[in-house]
Amino acid sequence: MRTKIQIISDTLLGIVDKVKPTFSEGGKLPWLHSTFDAFETFMFVPNTTTKKGSHIRDCVDCKRLLIIVVLALLPAFCFGTWNIGDQHSIAFGLDYGFWQKVGYGLLRIIPLFLVSYIVGLGIEFAGAQIKGEEVSEGYLVTGFLIPLIVPVDVPLWTLAIAVAFAVIIGKEVFGGSGMNIWNPALLARAFLFFSYPTKMSGDAVWTGGVSRYLSEGTCWFQGNGLVDGWSGATPLANATVQGFADQGITAWNLFLGNVGGAVGETSVIAILIGAVILIATGIASWKIMVSSVAGALAIGYIGYFTGVTDLPGWYQLLMGGFAFGTVFMATDPVTSAQTECGKWIYGFLIGALCVTIRLFNPGYPEGMMLAILFMNMFAPLIDHIVIEVSTKRYYKKFA
Repeated sequence: MRTKIQIISDTLLGIVDKVKPTFSEGGKLPWLHSTFDAFETFMFVPNTTTKKGSHIRDCVDCKRLLIIVVLALLPAFCFGTWNIGDQHSIAFGLDYGFWQKVGYGLLRIIPLFLVSYIVGLGIEFAGAQIKGEEVSEGYLVTGFLIPLIVPVDVPLWTLAIAVAFAVIIGKEVFGGSGMNIWNPALLARAFLFFSYPTKMSGDAVWTGGVSRYLSEGTCWFQGNGLVDGWSGATPLANATVQGFADQGITAWNLFLGNVGGAVGETSVIAILIGAVILIATGIASWKIMVSSVAGALAIGYIGYFTGVTDLPGWYQLLMGGFAFGTVFMATDPVTSAQTECGKWIYGFLIGALCVTIRLFNPGYPEGMMLAILFMNMFAPLIDHIVIEVSTKRYYKKFA
């Protein structure tokens, strides 16, 4: 007996099959074939399979793999939504309950996702139509990542420009998904950081509603203003033992994530849940994750034992966007190293470079974005060297 889900699915499939000739060659709207194909393959598994050659015949295509990545991002999204409301409640001295915090968080984060997907997918669809190609599925993840790595108070118009820059300059000019050098989501954040630094740094941008309060001089949400002694700075802004004590931040706060920061980057617990999903499904490389942690610990403890910082090395794993970048950005299969040995080297250098920037560049306390983008450029070189060394060893052994 068929279930209700199967009946609904079959009905929708029948509708799609009925209108498909309209968008095919010889139909009334063949020029919209790319757009129709994108929606069709998003909703249903393609009913075509290869007839010859060495291929895997199953239903797991790129869209299904990318959707699993989105599912892995949901814990960070859910916690970030609550944390937006929680930080707002603390900043304005409000007595919000759990669902009030979640509701406020959704009101602030949904516009970020709308801008990300409307602008990004709009450019993707337009490009596919112009070139007469299939719509790339890569933006399914990129569009979800971008709102999670920016401040909640980032102006929507600047976010729209950054998304357009990331899609056009960061991906399309290289040939589209699978051909890009840099991670598009990080490129959007880098564009925002260097083009609109006042919108990406400072105490106000990390807590919903505070930027508007400071600019207007009155609290738009409630007339009582900011509570005494409030500070919206992220933990990295004063990453010392005394600095954490002054802000009332403990290691548990950093691990749980109820601190200021980018929407999806604060909760290490939520990010670890996502890491388990990615590793269990074989989508992300655990080697890159482990080696990145090793690199961060190595430089972190060197800085600790030499007196550069009074924080033990393991603090570096909890602060800022390190965990999020290691799990979801560094492991991007397009822009990371491809060889097995290269993955160890690539990950280690990302972790080491991130902490090096944090410790020795006081003007830029968060180093994960620059570390990943920098190593994206060198990933092909790392793979080339690994292959060359392996080839020479092989010939020496069997010559």
